[in-house]
Amino acid sequence: MKKIGIFGGTFDPVHWGHIILAKDAAEQVKLDCVIFVPARLQPFKLDKKITSKIDRFQMLKIATGDAENLEVSAYELEADGISYTYLTMRAMRKRYGTDTKLYFITGTDSFLKIETWKNAEELLSDYAYIVGVRPGYRQEELDACMDRIRQRYGTEVRNIANVQVDVSSTEIRELLEAGGQAQALVPAGVERYIKTHGLYR
Repeated sequence: MKKIGIFGGTFDPVHWGHIILAKDAAEQVKLDCVIFVPARLQPFKLDKKITSKIDRFQMLKIATGDAENLEVSAYELEADGISYTYLTMRAMRKRYGTDTKLYFITGTDSFLKIETWKNAEELLSDYAYIVGVRPGYRQEELDACMDRIRQRYGTEVRNIANVQVDVSSTEIRELLEAGGQAQALVPAGVERYIKTHGLYR
């Protein structure tokens, strides 16, 4: 059975933490590919100012350009309304068929809140999950959450030993807004794109 990872998020901007998590997930779970799906309107960030969808999509294309097993989908950017994960996963299931296993890739912080997401029961019953560890979260809390979800929904949850990168898109934006440099935090091509287009200034 083919295995595909779906990696959703705002990616404003995409950084090394995202890329490394995707590559580690692909390697450790033997995924055929990982598809980044940037959100048009993320439900939990409706009150936040977000960089244009074109800029975020182009930065992702640059960041994934050299990797054979990393792709970018414009599905959520082209869809109307709020970018709900259950709608995206339904669309990916329709696209790839039932002979493909879909894994949703997320970090610890998001997975701990997944039962609050819209149509959470459908998400947890119909799809598998790859959870990457982020600095600052206790493993005991994640283990308890994963055990509860496995027992309640019969969900396959894989907690991978990803390389932890202590960086967030929010920190990068704040750094750039203050006139700092982000060359060690984002791929070189992404840094050039940010400078060329005057983003986060």
